Amino acid sequence: MYTFSYYLVERSKALSSLPTAYWTLVPVAVRIPEEFLGPMISQGHRFPGFMQKGFEIMALPDTLPAFTPDEYLAFERSSESKHEYLDGLIYAMAGSSPEHSTICVNVSEVSTRQLRGTPCRPFSADMKIRCLSAPTTTRRRRGLFAYPDLLVVCGEPVFHDMQQDVLVNPTLIVEVLSPSTEAYDRGEKFLRYQELASLTDYVLVAQRYPCLEHFAKQAHGQWLLTIETHLSGSIFIASINCHLPLAEVYEWVQFPTSDAPASTSNA
Repeated sequence: MYTFSYYLVERSKALSSLPTAYWTLVPVAVRIPEEFLGPMISQGHRFPGFMQKGFEIMALPDTLPAFTPDEYLAFERSSESKHEYLDGLIYAMAGSSPEHSTICVNVSEVSTRQLRGTPCRPFSADMKIRCLSAPTTTRRRRGLFAYPDLLVVCGEPVFHDMQQDVLVNPTLIVEVLSPSTEAYDRGEKFLRYQELASLTDYVLVAQRYPCLEHFAKQAHGQWLLTIETHLSGSIFIASINCHLPLAEVYEWVQFPTSDAPASTSNA
């Protein structure tokens, strides 16, 4: 095993939806299997943007290393913690709050109960999805690998490769919002998700107050937004024939008293 020290990308809360030039760098160290880095080091391979000291590779703070999707997957499959990938950059995933974890379990249980005996199958947050972008003229895009909080695939699951840990044909994606990732989930990530031809529904779940936002794909690529904020209400996802009652989604969740439901208008 080699110690691989480099700079992961961390988005600040205020700048989470801005381009990569506005991201900050956080030094971390992880351990990489010898079979991944060993051959490249022994052959004198130089890593762009890195300075090399023996078997330790240090990233320069003013340079962002760019990884290919294959390099990300090789790294991620050897890592003990989760990371996501966006346009050549790898960034660590933060731990979840008790409320976030509870909501994820509730949404999974509610949807799984209704999907039994149907052609649609749920997947937990341990399953990655891939969105590989077409080249653009505005900036270089290498694609996205992400861990949604819940996935549903209708029909036969299609995987990125033989490892079967990356799906490419989700029907429904659910993300539970956190303060540090909300702008990203609403912005850049949703734009990338829309590149998935199979995706018909995207659901955002607030955790500081009761609110479900359901984006349903319409004809000609338009998306229809439905918002439900009452605990007595529910949203219906026609593509998988499932209801998500807010009372069940938010069971056991304690909302902060400082956050009023009216704040959903600014979410």
